[in-house]
Amino acid sequence: MTTERNREVRVASGVEGTGAGSGPRTLAEDLRARGDDAVAALLLARPDLVNPVPGDLTQLATRAGTRASVVRALEHLDRFALQTVEALAVAPDPCPYDTLCALLTGDEGSQEIAAALPAAVATLRTNALVWGGDDRLRLVRTARDLLAPSPAAPSPTGLGPTVAEAAAGMSPGRLQQIVADAGLPATHDPVSAVAALTALFSDRQRLAALLAEAPEGARAVLDKLMWGPPYGEVALAAEPVRAATAETPVQWLLARGVLLPAGPHTVLLPRETALRLRGGRAHRSPEPLPPEVPPHARYDAQVVDGTAAGEAFTAVRTVEELVKGWDTGGPLVLRAGGMSVRDLKRTAAALDTTEELAAFWLETAYAAGLVASDGEVDEAYAPTPGYDEWLRLPTEDRWARLAAAWLAATRAPGLVGSRDAKGRTLAALGPDLDRSLAPGVRRRVLELLAGAPDGASARPEDLLARLRWERPLRGGAALDELRARLVQWTVQEAELLGVTGRGALSGHGRELLTDPDAAAARLAPLLPEPLDHVLLQADLTAVAPGPLRTALAETLGVLADVESKGGATVYRFTPESVRRALDAGRTAAELHGFLAAHSRTPVPQPLSYLIDDVARRHGRLRVGAASAYVRCDDDAVLSEILADRRAAGLGLRRLAPTVLAAQSEPVTLLERLRTMGFAPAAESAEGDVLITRADARRTPPRAAPVPVPDGPPRPDQTLLAAAVKAIRAGDRAATAPRKPAAQPAPHGSALPRTTSAETLATVQAAVLTGEPLWIGYVNADGAASQRVIEPVKVEGGFVTAYDHTTDEVRTYALHRITGVCELTEDVR
Repeated sequence: MTTERNREVRVASGVEGTGAGSGPRTLAEDLRARGDDAVAALLLARPDLVNPVPGDLTQLATRAGTRASVVRALEHLDRFALQTVEALAVAPDPCPYDTLCALLTGDEGSQEIAAALPAAVATLRTNALVWGGDDRLRLVRTARDLLAPSPAAPSPTGLGPTVAEAAAGMSPGRLQQIVADAGLPATHDPVSAVAALTALFSDRQRLAALLAEAPEGARAVLDKLMWGPPYGEVALAAEPVRAATAETPVQWLLARGVLLPAGPHTVLLPRETALRLRGGRAHRSPEPLPPEVPPHARYDAQVVDGTAAGEAFTAVRTVEELVKGWDTGGPLVLRAGGMSVRDLKRTAAALDTTEELAAFWLETAYAAGLVASDGEVDEAYAPTPGYDEWLRLPTEDRWARLAAAWLAATRAPGLVGSRDAKGRTLAALGPDLDRSLAPGVRRRVLELLAGAPDGASARPEDLLARLRWERPLRGGAALDELRARLVQWTVQEAELLGVTGRGALSGHGRELLTDPDAAAARLAPLLPEPLDHVLLQADLTAVAPGPLRTALAETLGVLADVESKGGATVYRFTPESVRRALDAGRTAAELHGFLAAHSRTPVPQPLSYLIDDVARRHGRLRVGAASAYVRCDDDAVLSEILADRRAAGLGLRRLAPTVLAAQSEPVTLLERLRTMGFAPAAESAEGDVLITRADARRTPPRAAPVPVPDGPPRPDQTLLAAAVKAIRAGDRAATAPRKPAAQPAPHGSALPRTTSAETLATVQAAVLTGEPLWIGYVNADGAASQRVIEPVKVEGGFVTAYDHTTDEVRTYALHRITGVCELTEDVR
């Protein structure tokens, strides 16, 4: 009953195939027998096969068997599917399904493994790694070569060569000695001797009876080699050991063929013996099911969403503060790319955070296209025009853009500060932070959290164990360590961005996986409402009791300096900050009106006096380019400047009662006069006051960095449908039966060959009858192809025809057609 039930499962899963007599002989024939949906599933699972689109199914099968493509396909299998492939690599070729099942379940059997195996085999079929009927499963040759055991690359199962492979170079006399010492009857040739030993070691009872006679210590030797590696180093005697002269456990095993020599100082355990010692299992620990991700802690969903929303709002404000700090110019770009350690420390200090978190916010802003290099000779970082567009968005949309950019980015901010293979320190915004594994790990971690109950968090080690089962990487310990670090960083970064709250995925975090716009809409009601007012204090400060509207925050940020942040932001008004607002083009009347309109408290008198006093002195001095000059209607002010010792280094001299000339540059002169307590204004060549804005520094238009893909991109449904149609049409053209050509094709050529006159006559006749033709065609690049066409008209040396290969009407030059053939009646 169990066997019949398993067979029903295999049939439902597409594992049960045809019998041996009608089974496919090649992978191309197997693909030819599949439907269009199966071919599309193959192209979707292995997108490297799509570019370029194969001409027919034979080309598709050939490309699917190349080493690079097979390696890429193996790297995307889950652990049990990979274990199934590894078992097939040490199984007979072809391998019946029941034999494969026995290799995975062992002599004792396992219902769990047997139930999971049909789905694994179906996955391998979909990926074109396995083909053939259920009674003749075949692993593609390249995969067998990669996974089959050899001295240079042992099998992942730990199994070694078979008796036949290990004894291939052994003399016939030595084989007969082993057969005799093993208690088997003598044979007449090496082939039958190897077959007798194989049968002995494959029989559990007979092997057990033989090993029952082994001396003490022999079983310990076999236990060391049983699960691999199957090779051991020993001191072998110059002459073959006989059973009568064996003195050690190893010699006893060698005399009876339980161990076979593999070199001057090496012995191996044959595959058949190891399987029997293992109980028939190819793997020590088959893993048919993925490990569970148990909840680590549970919280109320509203608490999670509220916590995450607070973090999301903080993330937006942090990025805004970071980029705004570069309005008047950001740090310089290192010659090798990226930001210097000193500039990173300054950024961390400005954000009041650690260097690691500062690097994360920098990389997030860079991934979202908000900052970039300006491309100047002295290259520096600056906000992009996209930053201004981002500022105009609502808070929830700004968060969605940041979170979506983080989710898709291949850059790993956690690597900042570490060293590469050459010992160089990796810099923030540098060129060596891309890791193609990063976006897949981030998305999968969030998907696993989405599969947990609402409000449930998970431990990073449990998430990592699940990822290791779903995609066992073949890149070694270094790649696995990188994935472990990416999992840890994803958990931390998702919390910082407000995608998760207290380690659990938020409601807007779930929406982020499918639709960032929906995530923004889900987040909007949870965010605090921006305020349109502040509270002015008599000590020249303003208190913002909550987040301010963007326009208000921008203007207040120019008029005052941020003194403290937190639940309420405190701004302080100083002569320098007021002068900064006047430099930006504001007048004293506008500043008074702005404060009166946005303050819930009366404007304090000291603040009004401060604004009026700075405005009265602002612009009285004018600085222009001579090298530089200072002019003022009040000559007493100029006399005061000349008398000030702090102006000694400026090289000032009076040209007129109201004009001073200087040997310093205008920028230097402006800064020095401001440090002396004056409020000069910059002047243009025409004598007009130059208005400077805090957001004047912008890069040229910049696109967000493109993530480095982890392999070819997955094709969309439109491309899949077109590719399948083209492959099917090309396959029909390549395999369609046709009438013999008037002139046979040259040896090694698959294209039809006819003379120019015969080609023209056949095509003209086909136009009248509407019958399809098989043609050979060479394009302008010299590439030859064969096609099935239905000619519509012949005119001016060209034939217009419906091409079955491309499913469109095309025009062909007659002189490029190598020949034509009529198709047989059954194809028409």
